[in-house]
Amino acid sequence: RPGPVLIDLPKDVMAELGSAQYPKEVNIRGYKPNTSVHIGQLKRAIKMLHKAKRPLFLAGGGVNIARASALFTEVVEKTQVPVVTTIMGRGAIATNHPLFIGNLGMHGAYAANMAVSGCDLLFSIGTRFNDRITGKLHEFAPHAQIVHIDIDTASISRNIHVDIPIVADAKEALTKMTEYVEECETKKWLAQIAAWKEEHPLRMKPKGDQMQAQDILETINEVFKEDDKIVVTDVGQHQMFTSQYLEVNEKTRLYMSGGLGTMGYGFPGAVGAQIGNPDSTVIAISGDGGMQMNIQEFATAVLEETPVIACVFNNTYLGMVRQWQKLFYGKRYGMTNLRAGALSRRTDGAEFPEYTPDFVKLAESYGAKGIRVTEKSEMKAAFEQAKANRALKVPTLIEFMLDPEVQVYPMVRPGGTLEDLLMD
Repeated sequence: RPGPVLIDLPKDVMAELGSAQYPKEVNIRGYKPNTSVHIGQLKRAIKMLHKAKRPLFLAGGGVNIARASALFTEVVEKTQVPVVTTIMGRGAIATNHPLFIGNLGMHGAYAANMAVSGCDLLFSIGTRFNDRITGKLHEFAPHAQIVHIDIDTASISRNIHVDIPIVADAKEALTKMTEYVEECETKKWLAQIAAWKEEHPLRMKPKGDQMQAQDILETINEVFKEDDKIVVTDVGQHQMFTSQYLEVNEKTRLYMSGGLGTMGYGFPGAVGAQIGNPDSTVIAISGDGGMQMNIQEFATAVLEETPVIACVFNNTYLGMVRQWQKLFYGKRYGMTNLRAGALSRRTDGAEFPEYTPDFVKLAESYGAKGIRVTEKSEMKAAFEQAKANRALKVPTLIEFMLDPEVQVYPMVRPGGTLEDLLMD
């Protein structure tokens, strides 16, 4: 499993001269990755899949890391088994595919969470079963036998006990699966899932003509439909909205910091993605809090001529923290109002000042382009302008002014099961 590695070389070693001869192969006692697939275990799992009445695929980030989405889609279409994904696994199958249900977990779709709770076989690939997708551990997928394919031995049966463990790279395992899988009988199961989708479709509650995050993301889907694009998010409510409403397919790659929850990752991550993929359209999605954590990277973006489109969802708060304060801590708001400052300690009723900073002016001070959007009708034109600005080789910041009271739903209650959802 990829991740950071620290190689610490003492100064005296670095100062010495050594041989320029390199070994032909790596042979380190602590590094013995498994590269093959246990065919016996895989055949057992496939046999179990074919016998199941309510089978379900769970795809995690491992499928995307292995670049195995085409193989995974082939397996899904051969078997006709529906799919849920983790947030990091979004895009393992196109989000508009008829067998894709949605993300599961804390802010997962109602139908996806119900499918996990109701399935009799959960065939999971490339996921760690972290607490963001499981809810209460001992009530996760309570009726299901679980198959778990993962490249990391330590991830298997660590959080969730599984019935058939398979240590393998996702791409290697899926390649073998294409040889053995057959169509499963899932018509009744798919009809039940369709009923759940109809009962609680994934959408934000309309608020008249007021612009909402779903509107912004659907406009991105429309304006950049034909672009090869990379979308990189920061951390917070905007991240969850993106995971819910961004269409991810063969033309779209989605990156976020996952379980690390690294505020400030979005914009510099997008700059790096643009440098590495100069011909792709790169869009960063940040909140007003996260954007300020690495705002100085606008200097890098301008100097390196990286035409990133930086979207700031500005609700004037640290939105996700405020959501928890509102829903679960008696509305005891503390240090989440980014306009308050010293005025929060005054008792004379003084009004909060205008938002600091002015993101449009700040972007322009770096030599970038800045656009502020306050109405739904302005969204498409703003994205079209940002798209045109790419020819100038400069980044464009678009600030969207949003209602701070809007929350991310559905939401699993803290300590609850996947079925214990707040819908509004």
